[in-house]
Amino acid sequence: MLRRYIYSLFYRKRFYASVVLFGFLAYTYDLVEVRLTDDAMIRKLEENAFAYIPKVTHFRQWGREMRYVQLGDPNKPLILFIHGAPASSSFWMGMLGDSTLLAHAKLMAVDRPGYGYSGYGQPEISVKKQAALIAGILKEKRLIHQKIIIHGSSYGGTVAARLAMDYPELVDGLLLQSASLKPGAETTYWISYPTSHWSLRNFIPGSFRTANAEKLSHKSQLQEMVPLWSRIRSKVIVLQGKDDTLIFPENATFAIQKLTKAASASLTLVPGSKHDLLWTQRALLVRSLLKLTD
Repeated sequence: MLRRYIYSLFYRKRFYASVVLFGFLAYTYDLVEVRLTDDAMIRKLEENAFAYIPKVTHFRQWGREMRYVQLGDPNKPLILFIHGAPASSSFWMGMLGDSTLLAHAKLMAVDRPGYGYSGYGQPEISVKKQAALIAGILKEKRLIHQKIIIHGSSYGGTVAARLAMDYPELVDGLLLQSASLKPGAETTYWISYPTSHWSLRNFIPGSFRTANAEKLSHKSQLQEMVPLWSRIRSKVIVLQGKDDTLIFPENATFAIQKLTKAASASLTLVPGSKHDLLWTQRALLVRSLLKLTD
């Protein structure tokens, strides 16, 4: 009788845990399903101070589709925004419509592989391959723009750094904001492990599925990049919230120590800020980007 009661209790706990897990996934679905269709993105970006006409492009190479949006004056420097996880190019709507930036640069944002409309839900865990896919787009842009600035946020900063390592000829300035750069110096939430299991993987939103696959490979991908930091030759600005508990501040100090061959490298640790600089320190981000375009 006792054994039966114990078994019953065990399975009841598993059942309740499963209910909580799927409830969590259902609740977060709208939060992580952050992508806009081409038409919706164009409608939102058409309302800019200079009446620039936004353009959405689907670029295909190596069997993968990559979507990006751009607007602004082609005769000015290009600023490319690379988002973190889970997100998409729509993450950058505020920056893309910023009148100060549009006065000084053409602006562009890309859906990283597995997000938005770049093969949604189909992750590419290799940062080297992600950088190569984005470089394929930038090679065309280099024919038009003499200066290209990359702004990478969170894991987008990882990809931005890898771009500057592997394609230094394409990167003139690099803004690494709240970026994952030092192997193992970040928080991995427990939910990433069970939801990455094959039995649950297909029940969660595609952006969450991609983010999980990336998150569990962060450390190994960053370890591959450790010997490559001396390849970065551009100007670099590193911004980090001093109280960031997701991507620890030591990521920023690690990067500064490794940027031995950069044209210049500066670090700002923002007191009282966490992993939220895009929303709380937008003026600082804009000033930093203008410094890199100068």
